[in-house]
Amino acid sequence: MTSPRFLSSPATKEPGVSTDTSAFVITGAQLPDGTRTDLFISDGVLVGERPDNAEAIDADGLIALPGLVDLHTHLREPGREDAETVASGSLAAARGGFTCIHAMANTTPVTDTAENAEHIADLGREAGHAQVVPIGAITKGLGGKELAELGLMHQSRAGVRVFSDDGNCVMDPGLMRRAFEWVRPFDGVLAQHAQDSGLAGPGACCHEGELSGRLGLAGWPPVAESVIIARDVQLAEATGSRLHVCHVTSAEGVDVIRWAKARGINVTAEATPHHLYLTTAEVVGYDTLYKVNPPLRTDEHVEAIRAALADGTIDIVGTDHAPHAPQDKDHAFADARPGMLGLEQALAVVMETMVHTGRLDWAGVVDRMSAAPARIGRVAEQGRPLAVGEPATLVLVDPARRATVDRDDSASLSRNNPYHGRDLPDPVELTMWAGRITHRR
Repeated sequence: MTSPRFLSSPATKEPGVSTDTSAFVITGAQLPDGTRTDLFISDGVLVGERPDNAEAIDADGLIALPGLVDLHTHLREPGREDAETVASGSLAAARGGFTCIHAMANTTPVTDTAENAEHIADLGREAGHAQVVPIGAITKGLGGKELAELGLMHQSRAGVRVFSDDGNCVMDPGLMRRAFEWVRPFDGVLAQHAQDSGLAGPGACCHEGELSGRLGLAGWPPVAESVIIARDVQLAEATGSRLHVCHVTSAEGVDVIRWAKARGINVTAEATPHHLYLTTAEVVGYDTLYKVNPPLRTDEHVEAIRAALADGTIDIVGTDHAPHAPQDKDHAFADARPGMLGLEQALAVVMETMVHTGRLDWAGVVDRMSAAPARIGRVAEQGRPLAVGEPATLVLVDPARRATVDRDDSASLSRNNPYHGRDLPDPVELTMWAGRITHRR
């Protein structure tokens, strides 16, 4: 279908730029439960009556969802502004329908102090494309030896609630236990990159199996993931604290999480779009675009991840948006940096793999990509239902439009887009954060 009709929008406004209008009427939108309604917005809030002097947006044929929330984004600033900045990454987020993203700590310097966390939050506010929530490091410098300033980061203006050394696994179980004990009083969560370095060391870059042997690449076995998950769910149980497992990729990892949830352990988990959609088949040509950590897995593991996301064993989709400059990918496969872009095509991939296959309905999408990640990150103003009195934070989705992905049509500064050239849904028509339009087609 065509883009929404902005019946009274200023003609001078460019796509993606917020209007100055404080009142909107979105007509004919379909809600996740299938009902159609008009949404009235005044001063950033959904209201019960049509406001005066409102900009009218025709949403006939579109679905209105709460704004999407990403619990796993790499923004690279400070330190690698050639690959991404907070401004460019959060604009990419808005283009993907996200109104809130959590910025991982592996920047230079690392987000391991209160001052560094506040700096990231301030950069997000200045950019204004989406709410940017800093994630603090678990250990100083991501070194795995000494705890970072967990309490001070939480007490700072940034109010950090999620901590992760993502990119590195916290291998010391005693240190991990102390981190759980530190964050428990303020209901913090530790988000673990589950990779046992004794089983999948720094050079591991390909799913271990026949393919890794044939290609001569160091294997990354699924057990390297599942043994860390097994250790950490028991530490979470012992300390009464919260664990979040980043980018689960294996059937074995799913089994451990399912066991832990049945036992009542406070654990949540995420799947990435690329682990829902891509497989080891992409790696055959040594294309470094498809090098990612954890690696792409075989069909049976992809099926296990899809099934776990459908039944709620895996709670959310986290993009693991990982921009890289060309010089970081232009190497032999074993030497290239791991990571893929994810923000702009995340919803498209979930639609393709989960909605169009009947595994999730739109209410399920809202849960996995909005409500649950906001709940895990304790971001109270995000993931709210589209109801009177709630923030006007939403995305309008065209469920029918498709397009060929073009890596150059991106707000990101990087071009390592694994979906380039693929025919996928192209759903996001408009993104609104607290009554401000942050992206429109």
